[in-house]
Amino acid sequence: MNGVHDMGGLQDMGPVQREEEEPVFHAAWEGRIYGISSSLRAMGKWNLDTWRHQIELLPPVDYLQTTYYERWLKINEQLLVKHGLVTPMELATGTPDPGSAKVVPALTAAVAARRLGRRIPSSHDPKVTPNFKVGERVCARNTNPMGHTRLPRYARGKVGAIARDHGVYTFPDTNAHFQGEKRQHVYSVSFSARELWGEQASPRDSVHLDLWDDYLEHA
Repeated sequence: MNGVHDMGGLQDMGPVQREEEEPVFHAAWEGRIYGISSSLRAMGKWNLDTWRHQIELLPPVDYLQTTYYERWLKINEQLLVKHGLVTPMELATGTPDPGSAKVVPALTAAVAARRLGRRIPSSHDPKVTPNFKVGERVCARNTNPMGHTRLPRYARGKVGAIARDHGVYTFPDTNAHFQGEKRQHVYSVSFSARELWGEQASPRDSVHLDLWDDYLEHA
């Protein structure tokens, strides 16, 4: 998806400010939101890619004016309503709506812990053959999808080389929209800085991106 959330390579966004000895959470409520987000996904109504896509759907003003965990709060509220887990009235009042459906059984800490197990299939899957080999030159497809994608805009149409095959993983572009996992190989692709940013970039620098088979074509 093309949107303000895809900030990589954009000009005039200011330097990245590195905070020395940065804490995991800057406030207690951030840790609580992190825990709530994990627990909600344990209910199985949406997956991680769906959740990420919901962030991309935030209006640009909201995205730019809110902090990292404020965005998490906003999209969790949206997903709860979208999937019928709470009503807008319940969000507004903090009290149960007598007419709303109830989740049975209720999500408990024990159930969440069991469902939050990684349950990620092995990346070694000989049934899924790779389209590319280490050392091969590839070009990132120059596409502008309407839905979720993990292919950043600044790499589209750029040529790099396969540095490593990570194995087989779920394809986020389809998984986000419940269109199937479409598992395929993911590669570490090396791009020279000059290929990405032009002649003003250092000739010594490079950027490695993890890209799925469907993002790439032979150069």
